[in-house]
Amino acid sequence: MSTNAGSKMITPEEREMVRDLILLPYLDTMVAKSLKEIELSGNVLNRAYLTAGRYIQKCIIQESYQLRQELKRRNIKVVEDTQEDFVTYNMIFYRGYQERFGLTRDAMRTEISLRLTRYTAELGEALRSQL
Repeated sequence: MSTNAGSKMITPEEREMVRDLILLPYLDTMVAKSLKEIELSGNVLNRAYLTAGRYIQKCIIQESYQLRQELKRRNIKVVEDTQEDFVTYNMIFYRGYQERFGLTRDAMRTEISLRLTRYTAELGEALRSQL
């Protein structure tokens, strides 16, 4: 991650970091809900599913922590604003400026799906390396 010492404007990389920070709690909630459903199921593979889900949840928590730390280091703060129709708004405060940042529900679904796919692929790679 590069620094943006000379410019006060938010970079595309930082904007992506903000987007990810906004999305990760939604993804964590979805995974937690799925874990609850798995715990209550009588599926013979529920222990394997729980282990996989917890691994993914751990990745989400770690990534959220790293993003918060990096954004804090860059003097960027993200605050939840409002939700109107199909758009979720957050305020971004950065280096003396502020900006309203909106994400549509469809964009959020797509990004969450891509992120979950990536975490699942990482889990698959970790399992393959152990076998």
